[in-house]
Amino acid sequence: MHYVSAEELTKSFGAEPLFKNISFHISEGDKIALIARNGFGKSTLLKILAGKETVDEGEVWVHKNVTVALFEQDPKFEEHKTVLENIFHINHPVIAAIKEYENAIELNDEKGLSSSLIKMDELNAWEFESNVKQILGKLNIHHLQSKINELSGGQRKRIALAQTLIDIGFEHQHTLLIMDEPTNHLDISMVEWLEHYLSAQHVTLLLVTHDRYFLDNVCNEIWEIDNEKLYTYKGDYANYLEKKAARIENELANIDKAKNIYRRELEWMRKQPKARTTKSKSRIDAFAETEQKAKQKIVDAQMQLQIKMSRLGGKIAEMKKVYKAYGDTIILKGFDYSFNKGERIGVIGKNGVGKSTFINILQGIEQPDSGKINVGDTVVFGNFSQQGLVFKEDMRVIEYVKAFAENFPLAKGGSLSAAQFLELFLFTPEKQYTYLSSLSGGEKKRLQLLTILFRNPNFLILDEPTNDLDLPTLSVLENFLTDFPGCVLIVSHDRYFMDKLVDHLFVFEGEGIIKDFPGNYTQYRIEEGQQSTINRQQLTEEIKPDNISNQSPIVNRKFSYKEKREFEQLEKEIPELEEEKKNLTEKLSNNISYEEITSVSERLLLINSMLEQKEMRWLELSEFA
Repeated sequence: MHYVSAEELTKSFGAEPLFKNISFHISEGDKIALIARNGFGKSTLLKILAGKETVDEGEVWVHKNVTVALFEQDPKFEEHKTVLENIFHINHPVIAAIKEYENAIELNDEKGLSSSLIKMDELNAWEFESNVKQILGKLNIHHLQSKINELSGGQRKRIALAQTLIDIGFEHQHTLLIMDEPTNHLDISMVEWLEHYLSAQHVTLLLVTHDRYFLDNVCNEIWEIDNEKLYTYKGDYANYLEKKAARIENELANIDKAKNIYRRELEWMRKQPKARTTKSKSRIDAFAETEQKAKQKIVDAQMQLQIKMSRLGGKIAEMKKVYKAYGDTIILKGFDYSFNKGERIGVIGKNGVGKSTFINILQGIEQPDSGKINVGDTVVFGNFSQQGLVFKEDMRVIEYVKAFAENFPLAKGGSLSAAQFLELFLFTPEKQYTYLSSLSGGEKKRLQLLTILFRNPNFLILDEPTNDLDLPTLSVLENFLTDFPGCVLIVSHDRYFMDKLVDHLFVFEGEGIIKDFPGNYTQYRIEEGQQSTINRQQLTEEIKPDNISNQSPIVNRKFSYKEKREFEQLEKEIPELEEEKKNLTEKLSNNISYEEITSVSERLLLINSMLEQKEMRWLELSEFA
């Protein structure tokens, strides 16, 4: 079934077209990732399909039975209403019953709870309520009576995501889910849950994301807006990069060929006879087409990062017996660590465990309750914070950069003016005179990065650097950080970014416990999955009959037919998954490419998750076997 058809769409802002004469179709079950540089029209195209923007030319057709749900980067709420009222905003008896039930639980209202339970039973709303509970729990949404206008940006984003997922679970059968950067402000466990949730749902999806693992695991097709055109690629991100490189190479070859023909035909045009025959007229028409192709330019501008790093001495930084708490929430409990030159450390953990507080304490922005932080005299911190671009008053881009310095020294000698340095970060001369308030989220992130590097730091601290950056810019940043000789500390939920850059991890486990893990994120998750398997095996041993003689007797219950079939199926599936896991683990120890390591690691994570679920269910059913 066709959900959406678009024909010859054109959209411009001012004199600059975002895209021109693009056409496409979206069918039921498609899962598409849309990528492009910041400012090339990704969010605009999503809003056009959702009916929130209009096109300059062309036509969009949406099937009459299809509901379009849009999750935006900047969600809109009824600000003075509660979280509960915003999430359950659809006017329907089932939604109203669940809203009443959740409200009674939140307020501990016994009378209201009794009434709502009856309504839930009458409307058969429990299955949908279970899905709602899962969404709210996984996204760490609990205080449903809080007012929206009292919440942080990250909390608002998670509530908007919950609202969208609950809406599509309740809406009509045919829904096109459009998502603009859904993983921003989610911790890694939330991203992985959302990844599995969207993969398991029978949903038609169009999304913009910078998270390449998320993209590969959720989507099977990539669209790219580039040089005003739309290109389509089947398969994963690695395939897209390969096919795009081939496309550009082919286009350049065709332009070179057209230039040779153009030179030859131009000579003929200059010498052509005055009397035009039919033959010569057709040749003249073909010349115009050749000239257009020969003068075509393939724009593949890349952000360039070149900095002259400040000299870094032998002493970097030490944290000795550092304690920090906010009330009952313990952030650090006697933390000890000495940072070394060239270290690349990733920081992971759930939201609210103190990752941002930790990096603020290291830099002296916040003070610990006790302990010492000794920072070397030569250390220059470069803090790429979640706070984003900070400016007291609106000003033009060039004025903002000149407020830091007029010139910028380069790594290989010489210097650049502020305007030249801005061009390295893809700010054209016209864009440099744009007001800061008019920049997109990605452009503000790019400018924030520029102003940090302008200070020549030798210890980079990156707190969620991938939010709002486009994939081409991320690729350049990754290459720059790979060669950066100073220290790098990264807080990020982007697993691909972490896997490519970090040597070891600080794992914030809560209650002030920080584990130093020697490896990247995927290696950590594999080890964590293996430990979970060991724990389950120990649990199985503990509940065997020989080990439970002194425990309370188990109530005898027979299998239902459905449970018997499920138990038999699990006994077949679990050994198959364990065998595949063993083979993949052996493959990882062989000499394979980075792309294969990524693919195998992702499959291992999925298998570990599946094994965990199936083994727990097997344990439940085995009590009645």
